[in-house]
Amino acid sequence: MTEGGRGAPLACLLTPANTPDAAVLTEVVDRIEPIKRPVGRPRKRPAKLHADKAYDHAKHRRALRARHIVPRIARKGVETSQRLGRHRWKVERTLAWLSRFRRLRVRDDRRADIHQAFLDLGCALITWKLLK
Repeated sequence: MTEGGRGAPLACLLTPANTPDAAVLTEVVDRIEPIKRPVGRPRKRPAKLHADKAYDHAKHRRALRARHIVPRIARKGVETSQRLGRHRWKVERTLAWLSRFRRLRVRDDRRADIHQAFLDLGCALITWKLLK
């Protein structure tokens, strides 16, 4: 999951290759750390979430609303994906940045904790580069 403005990774989760992304949506949203602001309470979650048609299910919309997140999910058979493309390219670009790290491109590690550590390191390096 990435931050809306520049595509900084907010949370990442390692799953088996045969697990659909929509199945772990709530787990990834719950992994988002509080965002510190200069004034007031730390913001715990983003205000809205853009997602493609794969996430179009009532349970995902309910889960996001329960977390006070406005779901912006394209509906199957109703909306085209072109309107979503304005926001989706930031996610795809961030995934491309992660694939530049050779260790993350192809998983050779047997242990998931090692791969998760390198995934966290890759996300930290991307965020650091965006903040520079």
